[in-house]
Amino acid sequence: MMNKLAIWSACSLTFFLYTCKTDLKYNAFYPGQVWEDNNGVHINAHGGGMLLHKGIYYWYGEHKVATSIGNSAQVGVHVYSSSDLYNWIDEGIALNVIENDTLHDITKGCILERPKVIYNEKSKTFVMWFHLERKGTSYSSARSGVATSSSPLGPFTFVKSVRPNKEQWPINVLDIHKINKESEKNNHDFTGGSLPTHTDSINILGRDFKTGQMARDMTLFVDDDGKAYHIFASEENSTLHISELTDDYLDYTGKYMRVFIDRFMEAPAIFKQNGKYYFIGSGCTGWEPNAARSAVSESIWGPWVELGNPCTGPDSQFTFHSQSTYVLPAPGTKNGLIFMADRWQPNNPIDGTYIWLPITFDGEKPVIEWFDQWNMNYFNP
Repeated sequence: MMNKLAIWSACSLTFFLYTCKTDLKYNAFYPGQVWEDNNGVHINAHGGGMLLHKGIYYWYGEHKVATSIGNSAQVGVHVYSSSDLYNWIDEGIALNVIENDTLHDITKGCILERPKVIYNEKSKTFVMWFHLERKGTSYSSARSGVATSSSPLGPFTFVKSVRPNKEQWPINVLDIHKINKESEKNNHDFTGGSLPTHTDSINILGRDFKTGQMARDMTLFVDDDGKAYHIFASEENSTLHISELTDDYLDYTGKYMRVFIDRFMEAPAIFKQNGKYYFIGSGCTGWEPNAARSAVSESIWGPWVELGNPCTGPDSQFTFHSQSTYVLPAPGTKNGLIFMADRWQPNNPIDGTYIWLPITFDGEKPVIEWFDQWNMNYFNP
């Protein structure tokens, strides 16, 4: 009994001391509006992900600047902390881009997107993965970057960048992929949100077998058994890959699956509810919003059954003018879930705002409805 009381007292003291660091300005979410941190500055963590560690939430995202030079990384990955999800403390830059080495993978001016951080219990290490395009390559690099830290606040140290699953075939590889087609269309690079024909006819999987598969928009998912997975848009964005990570979360085991083949899904978010796996993502329309997509599966490996657009009501066909980035279990609730999305502003990226909305279910289909204002009481009326 005394041990439990001591633990409770220590946690309560930590919470009290932590909340004293901020003035607790907010007690609700205001989707799409300017969201100020403890310094009165709009939160700068775009394409972000969330980590819960020892009772504190950490929000990692792309640090944007007021610029007309596009989406290139000028600073790095920003991190904020919170005890209640409403009020956020600016904890600085968790991962800095490199300014004095123009040949470095994450040199200033590269494209560094959708950072996600997970904690490895075995190694006591915080592991960050992100979509990386080397400077000057536009979106042709299609690589995955990895960085690590001993603290959730960083600084994170860049480890490497890779093309996933080099010389590995997926679980559901087809015979046609293994045929070496020495054709012009097989070796051609395609861009945009469509291909001239089905991805398997062009055999992009086979094209990239020796160099590693393409990896763009991505997320991470840690299952109940501690197994971690890297989920990313591949094959010129036409197909999603779900790849199992090694026990240290730093590499691939070589086991992976192609899902949503030729469906052009990006902005993936994976979560688990009542023993089932759920996916929310978007179509490929550049910076322009489109209708969100959802799917369900009994296994992380599929088969995945599409459920359509989870959003409902006015502007639902544009995901409320936003794009998915993460789904967060709501604290203090049994099954509450929060849909996290970005309202991009490509002409001045720093102006981008955030859309956080509650997820409910109609049967097994997730449903996202717009609210101008809401709080956690939504899950506990």
